Amino acid sequence: MNAEFRETVWARHSNPKSGWSRLAGGFVIVAALYHRKWRLMALTILFLAINPVLFREPSEESDDWMYKVVRAEERWTNDGNRLIGLGYPQILNTVSIPVGLYGLCAAYKQKPISTVVFSLVSQALNQWCMKEIIDYYEKVDSH
Repeated sequence: MNAEFRETVWARHSNPKSGWSRLAGGFVIVAALYHRKWRLMALTILFLAINPVLFREPSEESDDWMYKVVRAEERWTNDGNRLIGLGYPQILNTVSIPVGLYGLCAAYKQKPISTVVFSLVSQALNQWCMKEIIDYYEKVDSH
């Protein structure tokens, strides 16, 4: 992916509507799997795949949480850091993966409490990681 295209994707993805709808989309996938709504699940996966380019680039910086998440994620990866790993805060994302997969398995087995708990914990771990990355750049930028 060339640099200009990558910047365009990040810029459009920084629209808070992109981030919030991706977050919601993850929960729609879990619900679709739980209720055996295969078409809904397929359409949601397609939506998530094209989501980062669906929305217009915001006209200005925003204090919206998802705007900050995407811009921090962009800086983090551009600085050569990985989002998954054993260091902190990447370990939070790393742990969120098997937790989320267990939530999907629970949804498939139609175990409502496990589905909800593991799906929420997975998302909480991911958002905690993002918060730490945002905090890191806010601290770096303030010096």
